Amino acid sequence: MTAEVPAGLPAAPELTEPLQEWHRLHVRMLVVRPLNEGIAMLVPILVLLFTGNGEKWRLIASGATVAAILAFSYLIWRTTKYRITDDQVELHTGLLTRKQLAVPRDRIRTVDLTSKPGHRIFGLSAVRIGTGQQDTPGTDGLTLDAVTQQEAERLRLVLLQKGVAPRPAAEGETAEPVALPESEVISQLDLKWLKFAPLSLSGLVAIGAIFGVLSNYADDLGLHPVQDLWEWLFENPSLALFAGFLVVLAVVGLILSVPLYILQFWNYKLTREPDETLRVQRGLLTTRSVSVEEQRLRGVDIQEPLLVRAGKGAKLAAVTTGLGSKGESNLLLPPAPLTVAHQVSRDVLKVGNDPTTLRLRKHPFAALRRSMIRHTLPWIVIAAGLAIWAPSWAWPIPVAILPFAALVGWDNYRSLGNALDERYLVTRNNSLVRSTVALQRTGIIGWRIHQSFFQRRSGLMTIGATTAAGAGVYHVTDVGASHGLALADEAVPELLRPFLVESAVDGQAERNV
Repeated sequence: MTAEVPAGLPAAPELTEPLQEWHRLHVRMLVVRPLNEGIAMLVPILVLLFTGNGEKWRLIASGATVAAILAFSYLIWRTTKYRITDDQVELHTGLLTRKQLAVPRDRIRTVDLTSKPGHRIFGLSAVRIGTGQQDTPGTDGLTLDAVTQQEAERLRLVLLQKGVAPRPAAEGETAEPVALPESEVISQLDLKWLKFAPLSLSGLVAIGAIFGVLSNYADDLGLHPVQDLWEWLFENPSLALFAGFLVVLAVVGLILSVPLYILQFWNYKLTREPDETLRVQRGLLTTRSVSVEEQRLRGVDIQEPLLVRAGKGAKLAAVTTGLGSKGESNLLLPPAPLTVAHQVSRDVLKVGNDPTTLRLRKHPFAALRRSMIRHTLPWIVIAAGLAIWAPSWAWPIPVAILPFAALVGWDNYRSLGNALDERYLVTRNNSLVRSTVALQRTGIIGWRIHQSFFQRRSGLMTIGATTAAGAGVYHVTDVGASHGLALADEAVPELLRPFLVESAVDGQAERNV
């Protein structure tokens, strides 16, 4: 039966479903993934090949490892497809166990473009779509590995603008060039910043990582260098040898720190894009581009590791939904002069004065006593234990560390502070990595109040401002109980007030929960 159209009215258009095309990852992935995986497997493959006096099973095992990597890469490519609709991004993958992932486009918070050396050789990128603080590949987030660099840039623009995605170029077609709007450069790498590389202790971290990898491979070969070295040092204690070891470790760490800084932060640039996103690009061998919507930004965190702080430097991290506080996805500025960190913070937050430069209110003297006890008491206990149960040369080590622990405790107290302005709550904590956080008051969704037995006796408490961004909670540590509650009440009026009870002590009003 067909419905008649009344005279004078145009005929209704035919109902057509929108065409939603599925696309595969780029075919070059068949080469790129084995290349990237092969680099990670290079050491065990060489161990199999060049140990054992040419035994045939080692050659077979090495060939089987390479073949397994190639087969695994083909199966991933063959069973993976994705599409972008008006409402969501979908990814289907898996052979024996099929995974179907879907991310609503209105929940997308960040787009991370990463190109490892294998990707860069073949002009590809991995696109990581983030939706929340606890994003991990395969759960709340979604990763497309790998697409062309041009397609990755198109996806970054489309997904963050929440626009309708045009069809990607099919395999063999020439993709239309992506029109890149001009962006505002907030900060970019200055070679003078390399002086902060040795102060960041990244070289020592690299030494630890290399030592750990080599030790694992040595254990596989039946060698136990760590255990043998420890036993030898225990049987032949030598202060000169220990001091020489520390000197060598420091020198090697200094040598490695500069190339590591260059590998991580070469071509660093922080820009504000016309689509109202902040974009951080960096990397020498592995390039990375992280884009964050400005409307998701809830504040900044100026981090000052002890040695970097001694050199008047700092690094800057974003407090934003979609990125946690761990790793370097939230990094806005690598180790650089503190003045630069404050300038970048001001430009990112679009304020006249950086809130992290506010004069902070000091915490009570009781907080100093608690800090000193927390930092020195463990070393006293260790020294006493070693004096009773260990050789006579062991207990002087923690005793020698004790003065430095006391200095750290004192500096930790000096770092404590808080402030409040019209828009931001500012809190500062810690000594070894001093952290000054400026958190938007409108981004605070609750309070956590902690008061231990010893804090109650000292009239202190720890106030935690909970938020949906960054670490999830930011603490005002060992603050006076009355001031802490007043601070929380003023920062977010009416949120804590129903739980407060005012009382007069010595003619002054105090607040209690």
